[in-house]
Amino acid sequence: MAVAETDIARKVVQRASSGERSRDLLFRSSLMLCLFIAVIFLGVLLVDVAADGVGFLSLEFLTSFPSRIDPQSSGIQSALLGTLYLMGLCALFIVPIGVASAVYLEEYADNERWYNRLIEVNIQNLASVPSVVYGILGLAFIVRGPIDIFGLGVGQPTLLAGALTLGLLVLPVVIIVSREAIRAVPPSIREGSLALGATQWQTIWKQVLPGALPGVATGVILALSRAIGETAPLILVGAAAFQRFNPTLDGQFSALPIQIFNNVGEPAGVFRDLAAATIIVLLVILLLMNSAAIMLRNRYEQKW
Repeated sequence: MAVAETDIARKVVQRASSGERSRDLLFRSSLMLCLFIAVIFLGVLLVDVAADGVGFLSLEFLTSFPSRIDPQSSGIQSALLGTLYLMGLCALFIVPIGVASAVYLEEYADNERWYNRLIEVNIQNLASVPSVVYGILGLAFIVRGPIDIFGLGVGQPTLLAGALTLGLLVLPVVIIVSREAIRAVPPSIREGSLALGATQWQTIWKQVLPGALPGVATGVILALSRAIGETAPLILVGAAAFQRFNPTLDGQFSALPIQIFNNVGEPAGVFRDLAAATIIVLLVILLLMNSAAIMLRNRYEQKW
């Protein structure tokens, strides 16, 4: 028996053959090559966009309305404000609903119940549904739906309808990320709180959610980073391409992706340069949002 165990141990710890080392080196080299190609393509795109759009970046460009008549004085004020309003309203919608859903599924739901399992499966599936499907959903049930409040359900595109549509798009992602953050809180935290006499809700509110806050905040910001670049849902719910007034909650709106999409389709070359400048502004906003997510995670992350 001892001899057999010794033979097995020798086989386990024996050095890799030259063929295995060659395959390992080839695999790592292939991964590095794929990464290098991706970085090169990204760098070329960024340089091309910067070369075309940097010349249009100015305070006037940010504070002027778009114009088809005079492209040189055209700006993105309405689209920029529309994007910021969309993200703010979207966050107000997805944070309470997403976190509450995650708390229920992790802390209260009985996995033996068929409807809880059905909810989990559907959340996983909805996270991978194409964005254009959410645009059709928003058009059918929000823009033309049965609810008549703040301009919803009247068949006209409104800022609130666009925000709710984008919120539905990223809500499954927020729920999944929030569940992972709540699940990462050690069970001993819950057990200690309950042992001291706290109720389950007090334990969740005072111990679990503060511990999960970095992961939840990071997930929400990354979800908004996805929503900020979506074009198809906004086209379907009726976002305007050239809007010469600032958006209102129950009125028409525009957004940076819509402005980019429309400028690229214009025949004059100057509009493509305007699209490049708008892309740079959108990229800056995305970088700021992702930087905020990283800072929140590093600032409030807890080591258990």
